[in-house]
Amino acid sequence: MKKLITILCFLFLTTMLSFSQNTSKKFTKKGREWYVSKNTGSGQLGTKERPAKDLGNIIHKLQPNDVIYIAEGVYLSKGKRGADEINVPVKIYGGYDTTFTIRDPWDTYKTIFTGTNEYMKLTNPRLYIRTDQQREANGQLSQGSEIIVDGIIIDNGPRNRYHKNKNLAIRRKASPKNGQNPSPESGGIVIVGSKYTNIAVLNCVVMNTAPTEGAISLRVFKGGKGIIQNNFCINNTGYGIHARSGYAGNDKNLVPSFTIKNNTVLFTWKHDPIASYGGNALALDQNITAIIENNTFAFAHKGGIYNKGANIILNNNLFTGNSKYDYKERNATMVVEDILDEAEKIDPNSDGNESVLIKIPVAERWANIYGNRVELRREDVDAAVSVTNSGANQLRSMLGLNIQGNSVNMDAEIFLPLITIEEALPAGQFPWNGKGCTIPKEKQ
Repeated sequence: MKKLITILCFLFLTTMLSFSQNTSKKFTKKGREWYVSKNTGSGQLGTKERPAKDLGNIIHKLQPNDVIYIAEGVYLSKGKRGADEINVPVKIYGGYDTTFTIRDPWDTYKTIFTGTNEYMKLTNPRLYIRTDQQREANGQLSQGSEIIVDGIIIDNGPRNRYHKNKNLAIRRKASPKNGQNPSPESGGIVIVGSKYTNIAVLNCVVMNTAPTEGAISLRVFKGGKGIIQNNFCINNTGYGIHARSGYAGNDKNLVPSFTIKNNTVLFTWKHDPIASYGGNALALDQNITAIIENNTFAFAHKGGIYNKGANIILNNNLFTGNSKYDYKERNATMVVEDILDEAEKIDPNSDGNESVLIKIPVAERWANIYGNRVELRREDVDAAVSVTNSGANQLRSMLGLNIQGNSVNMDAEIFLPLITIEEALPAGQFPWNGKGCTIPKEKQ
């Protein structure tokens, strides 16, 4: 039982340093095991024999270092609110059958976190874990321990509001008249650690999210490490993956470090149809180090990697179909062939990055929608604005105020169109030339 978990935990732990001397007392206690099953669960005992029905129903009971196993099913959170927030370090593993003996998270036993678009439901990240506000009795912030999320599928499609309910273009404003929430402007898996806290996101799928920042977002603090490995991000706004720093010091030994490996990030959209931000498969904060290997970064509306100042090693990654660039450092943009010649933040021993044409096995229905989209440009919208000689503008002119132009429709007819899990998953099951994610399966 749990063979895959054992292997992944071993790999995770062996790459981490021991921070026991830097772990707060609150975070040193051994946690308990919890079991969750949408199909067979009831009550809050959370045992293997009597699992809980939803993670949201037991969040108030979770303690540091608890381990949660979640069976197949579609989970909407407590009260169908569509978001879970946990404030202690935990380890979450999804993709089990209802007996918790077999694990197949992207195929037979999918653990799907989603929600609804009912008015006044939560618009927070679908899974939000943050430990940076936990305090000891003396008022000091708790630190240390580990956070792991493994084998969860996040699908925000049912949480989004779509124009005329056609599933073709999201809307970011609510419609109280129609009882509809705005599309959540938040990521699918967002984790904010504490000092000396190690964080791993493994074997997860995040799709149809509309954040400003990362669909998968990890913020690692002083002395901490992050692993983002074998994940599949498809059809999100902002950044597919966002490696963030919570450290502002100068000690190189304490700078947060990331390993970003074997991920596939496809179809990352700008924040909105005319936005000048977002649309990158991977974004990296300054004041971190990162090893980035064997990933596929493809079909982003801006670029493959947006490096805001991190020192990185870049090996054997695939870039293809990105609209503006493959790699960006501050304001310098490059295609993959020029990265090692022109980049300033990449280790000179980096190698093996390439750009080749690939065939992405998404469903024909969605591919046709995506291929027929019309991209709006900010300069075109600005050029379409005209000034009217209205009474209001005459008054503003007399008062020395700027006159106002007419409104222009800035909403695209196709923007972040809904892709279903069945349509998306085939594109994440096999890597290209060894680059990208692979369907995780437990060996029987």
